[in-house]
Amino acid sequence: MPDRVVQPAARQRRRPTKQGVVLSEELIVATALRLIEEHGADALSVRRLGRALGADPSSLYRYFRHTDDLMLAIADELIGRTLKAWRPTGDWVADLRELGLRMHAGALAQPRAAMLSAHRVTGRAHEIQAVESILGVLRRAGFPDPEAVRIYHAFVDQSLAFGALDSAGTALPKPAREAEAEVWRSTYGRLPADTHPHIAATAPHLVATMRSSSYPAALELLLAAARTRLDHIRAGTVD
Repeated sequence: MPDRVVQPAARQRRRPTKQGVVLSEELIVATALRLIEEHGADALSVRRLGRALGADPSSLYRYFRHTDDLMLAIADELIGRTLKAWRPTGDWVADLRELGLRMHAGALAQPRAAMLSAHRVTGRAHEIQAVESILGVLRRAGFPDPEAVRIYHAFVDQSLAFGALDSAGTALPKPAREAEAEVWRSTYGRLPADTHPHIAATAPHLVATMRSSSYPAALELLLAAARTRLDHIRAGTVD
């Protein structure tokens, strides 16, 4: 999908496609998300999208200059879905906890799209809203601006990284997921204490916990560290 610029006023398609729908950015993004989950990154071609929409592939240039432009729109749509039902309450720890868990759940709901988009910076409306909202939560909590940005950066990167990591596991075929989970019991759970004392001592816990995501625990560790940092700031003991 090469660069191609169409003036905004000319973007709206006035006639329905062969399937009786009127093209829009929202429809194209929703269709692309569905195709990505079915076919992976290969879904982002104008030919495949055109077929799915019942439209001439060239009509997509009215809305997106190229496939990377569409990818940024998809990334921003995922952010928008996360923000849709999230409202800060004034309890900054609870607010960030809820948002982080929503981000992680949103990635698992669209695992292939999450893997493709987690590293992108869109500069679009939903991302801007997210940056503004999270920084607002942190600044209102009392973090100085440099600290607010530092914690914002760690919080978002942690959420996106775990979302992509766990999405990659979710995207594996079920037999492969089950085989990997079984390794903790069949291999690590049977290592002898005389050669691997630490693994042997913790084996029941490894078997019980390593099958699931560690994101909730990692999120709590980050929030606890941020809370301690804020306490030091308020006490004037920060280096």
